Amino acid sequence: MVLRKAREVFGIGAVDASPSRTSESEAAALCHTYEDLGLGFFWSTDAEGRLTYLSPGAHALLVGDGTATGQTFLELFLKTGNESEGERTLPFAFARKGRFEKITVRSERGDGETLWWAISGEPITHRGEFAGFRGHCEDITGERRSAEESSHMAMHDALTGLLNRRRMSQLLERTLTQCTQQRSPCAIMLIDLDRFKQVNDTLGHAAGDALLKQVAARLVRVVGDKEKVSRLGGDEFQVIMPGVEDRGVLGDMATSIITSISQPYTIDGSRCLIGASVGVAVSPFDGEDSDSLVRNADLALYAAKGGGRGRFRFFSADLLKAAADRRLLEEDLHDALQRDELEIHYQPVVRAADNHVVGVEALVRWNHPEHGPVSPARFIPIAEESNLIKGIGEWVLRRACEEVAAWPGGLRVAVNVSPVQFADDGFPALVASALANSGIDPERLELEITESVFLQEGGATNERFKALKGLGVRLALDDFGTGYSSLGYLKTAPFDKIKIDQSFVRGATEAGSRNRAIIAAIVALAQALEMDTTAEGVESFDQFDLMKSLNVTLVQGYIYSHPIPNDMFVQKLNEGDWIIEPSGPAFQRHDRQAMFRRIGAIHDNHYYPVVLRNLSVSGALIEGLVDVPVGAEFVIDLGEGQLAVARVRRSRKRQQGLEFEQALVPDGNGGLCTRHRASPYQLAAAGLPQSPRGEGGQPVGPHLIGGGEDGKASMPAFAMASDWKGANLRVDP
Repeated sequence: MVLRKAREVFGIGAVDASPSRTSESEAAALCHTYEDLGLGFFWSTDAEGRLTYLSPGAHALLVGDGTATGQTFLELFLKTGNESEGERTLPFAFARKGRFEKITVRSERGDGETLWWAISGEPITHRGEFAGFRGHCEDITGERRSAEESSHMAMHDALTGLLNRRRMSQLLERTLTQCTQQRSPCAIMLIDLDRFKQVNDTLGHAAGDALLKQVAARLVRVVGDKEKVSRLGGDEFQVIMPGVEDRGVLGDMATSIITSISQPYTIDGSRCLIGASVGVAVSPFDGEDSDSLVRNADLALYAAKGGGRGRFRFFSADLLKAAADRRLLEEDLHDALQRDELEIHYQPVVRAADNHVVGVEALVRWNHPEHGPVSPARFIPIAEESNLIKGIGEWVLRRACEEVAAWPGGLRVAVNVSPVQFADDGFPALVASALANSGIDPERLELEITESVFLQEGGATNERFKALKGLGVRLALDDFGTGYSSLGYLKTAPFDKIKIDQSFVRGATEAGSRNRAIIAAIVALAQALEMDTTAEGVESFDQFDLMKSLNVTLVQGYIYSHPIPNDMFVQKLNEGDWIIEPSGPAFQRHDRQAMFRRIGAIHDNHYYPVVLRNLSVSGALIEGLVDVPVGAEFVIDLGEGQLAVARVRRSRKRQQGLEFEQALVPDGNGGLCTRHRASPYQLAAAGLPQSPRGEGGQPVGPHLIGGGEDGKASMPAFAMASDWKGANLRVDP
């Protein structure tokens, strides 16, 4: 046996084994040399599996200073804990009492280090009876670790240590297969860094790599599981969330990701500021296979970036149409200035103490020849992305100065400045030109600048501030607290005013909100720095009273006035000293989004097509049904599996005011959506369409909402405003 093993070890092949050519003692010497070189070790056992021989080198690694006497060979190794069907294991081989080769096992040294072994053996017989095993073992720890490292490198990003695109694709495929079998959801997020290229261009690729490592660490902290996060390449990341479809939870996580990534970084002593945009898609609602799910998440990401960056967006079926509409809108925006389609509206800025109008903010408006008024929330992001914002910004600055110059009195005008405008070396010269051409006192012009202008810190930014203050204009820090807030800005930049963003104002009166404390801190900071404060977006008396109690200097919002055209503004100024008495609701109400959209309303087992007139977090106004009593309950079908249980709180003729049982959540694009959605499987089982039907009322299965006691459909409870004969909605029992 020893001689045969030597042949196997050294690959001698067939040789003459007669004592005249090779002696048994020489074979034993060869085996000892093989052991001494550490190329492998030999072992043998008796019939009960107890050790009868173990090479000294193996003894040192497996037993240490102890003794192997009385130990079984199997006791030297750790149990695998994974004896799956068909898998070769050492205990199985011993029980089988047959030949085996290179079974992989583990052992643990006294210092806790794990060693890996490849074990081979063949049975020994004596007079036809099994007498034990003789075999060979090899320490393969180095090979194993090398293989594991290679496998890890093949599945992980070398820079960040996160899963790479290949591994995430495999994981997503497997997860979606499991989720499909279990009919459970799975969400993915695609994350793209905003302004990362600027870091690479200004600080170099080494700094960019260091930044990506920090981004990866922050993502893992937010998500809480490194194996759910991957770097797809460049500055793109992906997160997978099996079993999650609550869009409130997903929206909160997306917001946390954006907030975390947007905090300042320090790279080799340099301060870096970037942002992030997030696209979210959920299976099976937005795709049942990995390709469609990733594609739709990518569409949502594109929409988020197109919507102004630094935000998240859920996928919805209208994104394809919205992308096409956006392209057309961008084409029309190129010609809007030449066609004289833009105009400026002015919103009063009022001194809270005595309701005197002391200034205005210039807000650009677009009257599209076909679509009518286009919201700035739609066209300003398009202008910024397509580099039209410089031309539009210059037009607004010049036109505002010209119009204000003709006003009686000395009101100040505030003009918003985009980061792209501010970064232009020629911006101070443009401001000087607008002042000279209009002839207004520089003190009357206030430039509103957001914190994002500080993304590229350096002498150029400071010199630009110095040049602007040299012209005599005022500077206001806009949207303070919503972006890359740093008290360092206030230490170096010569601001005259801090504007408190409306997002703090809106939530300040809610129970448990910390916004009140934040606003109080901002006001105290401004007072210490001898700056004014303006609260934006004040709409209700509870908000107004709170701002006054916190000593906010100026108030701007619907409680005083909407933005109005120049001619109306001049008319008000010509009437003399302008005092506006505040007017509005007593308490803050959730925003209502006006719209005209066909949806479905389900009552009992009847599906009524209705029109959604407005929508808020807590309710909606629908139109199309008559004789609906207060207290009636509906399931509102908002499309794409969004079903909301609602109760009628107001009913007048053909309109009903509804209150939702569960509040809606932001969709990341300024809209609202339900937290949960009914899956395509559930919709099909209930006999409901995946999108609201526009034809006449249709029956749905009694099992959805409930039919009569016998399970049959009942007669419709309400008539459609468009069909007083009641011929529609008829359901055969």
